Amino acid sequence: MSTPVDDPLTRERSHLSASRSALRAMREGVEALDISDVTANWVNAEALAHQIEERIKALADLSGTPLFFGRLDYLHAPGAEEAEGAEGERFYIGRRHVHDHDGDPMVIDWRAPVSQPFYRASKKDPMDIALRRRFGYTGGDLTAYEDEHLSDPAAVTLSGSAGEARTSKLLQQEIERPRVGPMRDIVATIQPEQDEIVRSGLSGTVCVQGGPGTGKTAVGLHRVAYLLYAHRERLARTGTLVIGPNRSFLHYIEQVLPALGELAVQQATVDDLVAHVEIKGTDDATAAVVKGDARLAQVLRRALYAHVTMPTEPVVVVRGSRRWRVPAYELEDLVRELLDRDIRYGAAREALPQRIAHAVLVQMERSGEAPDDRVQDAVARNSAVKAAVKAVWPAVDPAKLVLRLLTDAEFLAVHADGILDGDEQKAILWAKPARSVKSAKWSPADAVLIDEATDLIQRTHSLGHVVLDEAQDLSPMQYRAVGRRCTTGSATVLGDLAQGTTPWATRSWQEALAHLGKQDALVEELTAGFRVPTDVITYASRLLPHIAPGLTPVVSIRENPGHFEVRPVSGGKDVVEACRESLRHEGSTGLIAADARVPELARALTEAGIPYLGPGEETTQETRLTLVPASLAKGLEYDYVVLDEPQAVVDGEPDERTGLRRLYVALTRAVSGLTVTHTAPLPPQLA
Repeated sequence: MSTPVDDPLTRERSHLSASRSALRAMREGVEALDISDVTANWVNAEALAHQIEERIKALADLSGTPLFFGRLDYLHAPGAEEAEGAEGERFYIGRRHVHDHDGDPMVIDWRAPVSQPFYRASKKDPMDIALRRRFGYTGGDLTAYEDEHLSDPAAVTLSGSAGEARTSKLLQQEIERPRVGPMRDIVATIQPEQDEIVRSGLSGTVCVQGGPGTGKTAVGLHRVAYLLYAHRERLARTGTLVIGPNRSFLHYIEQVLPALGELAVQQATVDDLVAHVEIKGTDDATAAVVKGDARLAQVLRRALYAHVTMPTEPVVVVRGSRRWRVPAYELEDLVRELLDRDIRYGAAREALPQRIAHAVLVQMERSGEAPDDRVQDAVARNSAVKAAVKAVWPAVDPAKLVLRLLTDAEFLAVHADGILDGDEQKAILWAKPARSVKSAKWSPADAVLIDEATDLIQRTHSLGHVVLDEAQDLSPMQYRAVGRRCTTGSATVLGDLAQGTTPWATRSWQEALAHLGKQDALVEELTAGFRVPTDVITYASRLLPHIAPGLTPVVSIRENPGHFEVRPVSGGKDVVEACRESLRHEGSTGLIAADARVPELARALTEAGIPYLGPGEETTQETRLTLVPASLAKGLEYDYVVLDEPQAVVDGEPDERTGLRRLYVALTRAVSGLTVTHTAPLPPQLA
């Protein structure tokens, strides 16, 4: 059957083709720019060339990514008075702005104010929208559309594919589309409650509590993209950062922002932020909990400022034939004044010689001299002044300070008195003292302590906005480390209290936000599940009363209930067979197991001739199976999951509650189907 020329799908395909041509022309226009005579020097030339290079990258037309995914037909021109006969406008909504050679928009950036009704409008509140059209794609080819007539209560929503009217649920199809490769953006499927978070202002911090599959990570990344659009100049100066739990997770999400045209956002783990020393050791759970406690900040402050001693001798400055004497009591007043101001240790130490020099200048002026600033600077550099400052307010190396606290029981006892009890002090003391900072076997928790000490001495640089994902697993001291990176900026905090799997996991967001220094943050909760099928999330939610009492269970909005099976097996070969069955479906498969069982399962897969990847490695059509230790499963997702031995996952943790939380994470990684295999009895909490 031939397709009519005036068929809506044909017209939309024509607009897509024209938009791609316009984007190509925009890119070619930037590529053709000649900057040889524009800049005054090579530094400016390099900076401008870099900006042009970034702009060219941002204008790339990704063949498999739809250029636009929606259309809005306004009843009236946006911003115009609603008058009878006023002509509305039509806007195509996409990942970036595209205009023709006259500058008229062909695709509107999804972040623009005029695009907001695409996510927020409803029949109850149409927001002056007559029609909202969603588009369906196969690869980069437009294949279907779906219309919603929002301003006409009597109108019926119709859909089309290849020119034929039919029932279509493009939104549901996009949500349920198989996942192969890294995480993708959700720009075409953002829901109203998600959009409210995405478009919240730069000045405020937002904390998002979201269960598995509620899209909290995607919401956080899209908020970064929105803020860069709305406040680009400011954030270009102050910087943005996305913090994830581990490298595998960061690799999984790293393509989301570039797909939205944002190429300059940095990504890091908390360990990256505090990498002042080489990590060579680990802590047991007891030591890690104590070191991660916010009380250690008090201990560090005490230990640092204990280096300040009151002067007992005067300072005598010789200039020419004159001798100027600043008595000890006056020096003491200067030191106490700086201590009372509560400024950074290093800043106060830098200020002290200038204060002493000023005291000398006062004496000079009283004697009839007229010294200027150059004289004050010279006095501040005088050897006698330097010697006095060194004795009264010595320089302190933060790593050496922490090393002494962890290796000198007497030093720790003095400065932890009334803060840590005897058992807590013993827990963090090293059994074998290190000879130097370089040879010390520092743990990740030790590095956080060094970061705290470093900030007490010199202020940490603050960024404009920080996104902190999987935040529930941070210790109070780690929260403080992140908070230092956004003291003058804002943050988006993402997490799920039910998925906390560290011994110091967050008990409440209010407590966590206080450690972050963002007590006034707005806490939002996402409970609609878009990723995990109904049967899977219902099964996993049996654990909630045991791991997070009072937390609202996720309710899956997916129409496809998904495949779910609990299968008793006799050994590794049966687990491998379950993986084979999952691989017969389209999409990715994750085999998740207790860390201790991973080597055994790896051998079984190899013997069976099934190729597999490790967490963070990008799946392909040829290799779609990933073998995932349960400890690294958080934040990852697979179309199909085979979960091996739930009880072993629980037993792999130091206590049952942490083990059940780890199991909850593992159970909720599936997008389309979950097969639970076990030889041992299941945990009773799943009964």
